[in-house]
Amino acid sequence: MGRLIELNADVGEGGPDEEVMPYVQRVSIACGGHVGDAASMRAALSLAREHGVMAGAHPSYPDPASFGRQAMTAKPAAVMRWVVEQTLALQAVAAELEMALFHVKPHGALYNRAAVDEETARALIAAMQELEGLALVVLAGSPLAAWARAAGLGVLEEAFADRRYLSSGGLAPRSRPGAVIENPDEVRAQARKIAAGAALDTLDGGVLRVRADTLCLHGEGPRAAELARLLGEILRRG
Repeated sequence: MGRLIELNADVGEGGPDEEVMPYVQRVSIACGGHVGDAASMRAALSLAREHGVMAGAHPSYPDPASFGRQAMTAKPAAVMRWVVEQTLALQAVAAELEMALFHVKPHGALYNRAAVDEETARALIAAMQELEGLALVVLAGSPLAAWARAAGLGVLEEAFADRRYLSSGGLAPRSRPGAVIENPDEVRAQARKIAAGAALDTLDGGVLRVRADTLCLHGEGPRAAELARLLGEILRRG
C-alpha cells in the first residue's frame, strides 16, 4: 500500500459523529464560524476523549448561511481574529473537560483560499503563532504547506478520498459536476491510490500524485459512517 496515513474527520457539524469516531485518529471540531456552539463542541470533544482520538479546531469564515463555503472579502487582521477566537472557544470547552487540542484545520472556503493566497495564508500563520503549540492541517502540496513550515509551524498535509482534484493540486470546486465522489467504490479506489502514492486522474483531464500525512472524511455527509468504516479498514491495512 505504501506509507501509513491517518484518517481524520470534520465533526460537530450535525453528522453521525458517534458512528464515525471509532474509525478515525483525529477530528477537527466546528467551533462557531460555519456551525457549532458550546453544546456541540462539548459533545464532540467528549466522544473524542471516549475513543482516544486527537481533537483540533475547525475555524471558518463566520458565515453559517453558506456553511462557510463562500469566500469572504476580509482584511488579514479579521481573518486572524476569527481563527484565534474560534479556536479559543473550543479550547475553553476542552479545558473544562481537561483535554488538550492538537491542531487547527481551517474549514471550507477559508481552507481553500489560505492554501494558495499568500495574504490569507499569512493571516492564518499569524493566528497559529498566537495560539502556539498547535499543528496546522493544510491541503497536501499547497503553497501554504511550505509557507507554514518556513514560519516554524508543525504541518500535517491532508488529502481527500471523496473529492476530485485539479491538475494544479487544488480541489475541484463543489460547483463543478463530479467534484464530489459519490460512489463508495470510487472513494475506496482514490484512497488506495493516495496511500500507495499512485497518480490520480484529475477532473480537468490531468494526473496528480498526492503525498499526505492524513486523509479527510467529511463527517457531516449522509454516507459518513459507511465511508468511515471503509476508509478505516483500508488505512489500517497499511
